[in-house]
Amino acid sequence: MSINTQTQRAAVIGLGSMGAGMAGSLLRAGFAVAACDVDADAVARFAATGGQAAANPAAAAEGADVVVCVVVNAAQTEAVLFGPGGAAENMRAGAVFVSSATMDPAVARRLAARLEETGRHYLDAPMSGGAVRAAEGELTFLASGTQAAFDAARPALHAMAGKLYELGDAAGQGAAFKMINQLLAGVHIAAASEAMSFAAKQGLDLRKVYEVITASAGNSWMFENRMPHVLDGDYSPRSAVDIFVKDLGIVQDMARAETYPVPVAAAALQMFLMASGSGMGRDDDASVARLYAQVAGVTLPSPKA
Repeated sequence: MSINTQTQRAAVIGLGSMGAGMAGSLLRAGFAVAACDVDADAVARFAATGGQAAANPAAAAEGADVVVCVVVNAAQTEAVLFGPGGAAENMRAGAVFVSSATMDPAVARRLAARLEETGRHYLDAPMSGGAVRAAEGELTFLASGTQAAFDAARPALHAMAGKLYELGDAAGQGAAFKMINQLLAGVHIAAASEAMSFAAKQGLDLRKVYEVITASAGNSWMFENRMPHVLDGDYSPRSAVDIFVKDLGIVQDMARAETYPVPVAAAALQMFLMASGSGMGRDDDASVARLYAQVAGVTLPSPKA
């Protein structure tokens, strides 16, 4: 969509596979976008598309109406806001910080309270959908925050989102919804990897297994999306193993605090931990299938020539 008001200024902090697509969506929608990243090459690629390169979050956020933060975790989000060269002091009064990192809801509430004391807004807005949907402006946002935060962020969210769920009037609720999604996503990836490697142990044609399962009741979105990586022997990261080490770890911490058992998620976490410990932490999360194959002594497809 195009922005119908005077050109709005947006900042994007983090130009990884998700952030780069989100920044591009904002540019297409008519925002003036400044962005920064620890990877100078990513910033240069963004600048070549018409964006403004910034040296740090403070420079990117200068005069911005909305600051979209697409980093890995809560610690990085806090540093982006309040660390040296942080964005908070340079955001204009009344601007909104859209926090898209997956984090513990309690941390989201704490960061929101601290920022709102300065006269800026905080929208707790983790997203789902992957790099392709990010580039298409078709992400799903699981957002919560004050009405003022939603109002300030809405034009930018419309540029980046295919679906926007407004899940409550306080930060932390969006984060909690995201953790339920991540629990299921991690379990489904681990289960899909286990099933595909077990099929290899049975000597089955894995492409035929994929065809049958995706047309059967045992299918899941993660099986359908991730198992082609196994079939192609392509473990270049779309979403890395270590993402689920982090996210299922947060699930464990939240559950322990509530004295709530999550044994299936705990088992999945152990598989991601073992994959990471085996040197696959930065590889695609479908690498859990490779871990199973190593343990079972089975052969999975090799990369295409």
